[in-house]
Amino acid sequence: MKRTRTYTYILLMTSMMLWGGTWVAGRILVQYIHPMSAAFLRFAFASATLVLMCWKTDGHIPRLTRQQILPVLGLGATGVFTYSYFFFTGLQTTSAGRAALIVACIPVCISVLSAILYKERFGAIRIAGAILSLVGVSVVIADGSPLALLSEGVSRGDFLILGCVASWIAYTLGGRSVTKNLSALASVSWACIFGMVMLLPVAWTHGLLTDIMKTPFEGWVCIVFLGVLATGFAYCWYYEAIAIIGASRAGIFINTVPVFAVIMGYFLLDEPIHLSLALGGIMVLSGVYLTNKP
Repeated sequence: MKRTRTYTYILLMTSMMLWGGTWVAGRILVQYIHPMSAAFLRFAFASATLVLMCWKTDGHIPRLTRQQILPVLGLGATGVFTYSYFFFTGLQTTSAGRAALIVACIPVCISVLSAILYKERFGAIRIAGAILSLVGVSVVIADGSPLALLSEGVSRGDFLILGCVASWIAYTLGGRSVTKNLSALASVSWACIFGMVMLLPVAWTHGLLTDIMKTPFEGWVCIVFLGVLATGFAYCWYYEAIAIIGASRAGIFINTVPVFAVIMGYFLLDEPIHLSLALGGIMVLSGVYLTNKP
């Protein structure tokens, strides 16, 4: 069991690294095509990858029972469609740093709701770890001055990003019940397929075919990364972690995503790294450690 948990943590951290890379890939991709086209293509590639994984694992695509269709449809609606919509629409009027700070409250919300709804143990140490990790993310994103991001007040874009937060919380907590009767691979596969279908008409009205024709090689590399690695594999690993260590403990790892994003931005986009990154990164990782203590 110990080896299983260790392996789970390794896959979970790998997922966070891949999700950190989505900030870089997404930033490059939206220079070429509309955000909703990017979202649809991402989940189209992800769906294809996950179907192949299902075929390789079970020899067929798992079928859903009538009782499973609605819950899995809910996962596609929250974790794929509404998350993508709120995320990309919110970023049109809100800075990336400000949005990332708002999104960083997801693990704390998941932990609190898990304690209320599922009676997960949430003692003083875990509370301290969640707060420490959240403050660390603030330090990283705000370059040492987290309050500066809040000085402008709340805008429409901020509320849209809060919709993003709500979508991911619903996706995470909903996945807990779904994976009791359906494997993580099957859950994520069908969620991506349903979400992709929901995204299609929106992307179509924003020039999907034109975007496909004009996307350069660099853009397709980003799409493959986003769809195959950061979604196909990472989503599945995230759900496996939820099934093994619980929603709140898996969710707290999301706070490491901005740290990885800043590091990758430095190497791939020549974005500067300041002392606040080191301090904030230590706080984030320390918070993850405290929250995951037995």
